[in-house]
Amino acid sequence: VRTYPCSNNKRTYLPSYNSYCTTSNKSTQSSHLQQFYSLNNMRASSTILALCLASAGVTNAFVTPLQPRTAALSIKKFTPTKSPVQHHHAIKSSTSTSLQEVAIPMDGSCDPFDPESAEFCTVPAEEIDGSLKRTLRLTGLFALWYILNIGYNIGNKRVLNALPIPWTAATVELFFGFPYVAMLWTTGLRKTPKLSFDNLKTLSSQAFFLAATHVAGVISFGAGAISFTHILKATEPVWSALIMAICFKEYLPIPVYLSLVPILGGVGLASAKELSFSWLALTAGLISAVTSAMKAILSKKVLDGKPLGENLTPANMFAVLTILGFLFILPFSLAIEGPAQVTAAFTAALNNGYTKKELFKLLSVSGFLYYLYNEVAFLALQEVAPVTHAVTNTVKRVVIILASVLVFRNPVSKLGAIGSGIAIAGAMFYSLAKSKFKVEPKKAAA
Repeated sequence: VRTYPCSNNKRTYLPSYNSYCTTSNKSTQSSHLQQFYSLNNMRASSTILALCLASAGVTNAFVTPLQPRTAALSIKKFTPTKSPVQHHHAIKSSTSTSLQEVAIPMDGSCDPFDPESAEFCTVPAEEIDGSLKRTLRLTGLFALWYILNIGYNIGNKRVLNALPIPWTAATVELFFGFPYVAMLWTTGLRKTPKLSFDNLKTLSSQAFFLAATHVAGVISFGAGAISFTHILKATEPVWSALIMAICFKEYLPIPVYLSLVPILGGVGLASAKELSFSWLALTAGLISAVTSAMKAILSKKVLDGKPLGENLTPANMFAVLTILGFLFILPFSLAIEGPAQVTAAFTAALNNGYTKKELFKLLSVSGFLYYLYNEVAFLALQEVAPVTHAVTNTVKRVVIILASVLVFRNPVSKLGAIGSGIAIAGAMFYSLAKSKFKVEPKKAAA
């Protein structure tokens, strides 16, 4: 049995090993949530989410805080049976297990809840198991991740081509995660998270920015080419560095800042030479990048030191954030597009030759693919080294762009393609530079 020591102050989850780290109770600190919206809205959203989760078997557990900025991580060592089943969040076995508690400072050094973010917690290269079995398994997971990601992007674009109602499409896609995780929780295939109302209030800002990132991306997809939206999303590191410097007075080493230059130059060139350019696609794509950066920062800052209940693994975290994000986006979707506009869009689609069955199939498949590719992303990326994480994320963007160009025959200029390549390469260089020139997070004031 290989034991992962939960080192480098990271909340790390390694489902492929027979030992893994789960977060227990954490200390309470002042929240940055009120910078974004009122506490009353968060309480209302938390109450609604609690009722939704209750129907799936989620219970409330009010937790007791530990010492400030310290979290107890449980290293659960499993004794494999004759036919061990490795679930992606490490289901606890009923056979003999030993539990060992270690205190690890939660210093906000990385984002454990967004595997595609440049801020994601990766595993030190020296602690990677280089066995052939692991290599083959990860290769299969990366292939599946790419396939599901391509499927979602193409499916989402087809939905928007048939039904130009991006708010409704984004809302439906967020909803389809709920029946999937409800099935996992109620059948016991995945442990249900135990959350208090305070936990849900803490997660509200994360869910808000997840929903904002998704809906802005969908709007950009509908207004322009898939390739252009992904180039704009590559600017996330730029916004992350800017927000950290302005809002938190935390600065990166010069080499990391220099890696942002090709991102800016590449995006500028790609935008200037984008043949399907529209201001709506540009604005929405950049908003998606900004809100994604905010979400990653909040994972490190707002959630740092907060009690997050029990069984809130990264996969369960994404499930809860998706459900709460759906609740956030639903009223906006109804207000902006509304039943009349949705009905008109469906009527126009039917007049254009679509059937009701085809339209509902497009929406449901797009929703499930959105959720599934994120699930597989956790499996594939949470146990790789920083270099592997940067390279695979870069290859993912390239594969999606190439696939979308081939499927939709979007024209791409030579200079636009060069700009896209420069921007994507810059995003990879940023991740590599960030992992090499690490910055120690600021300590909380005594």
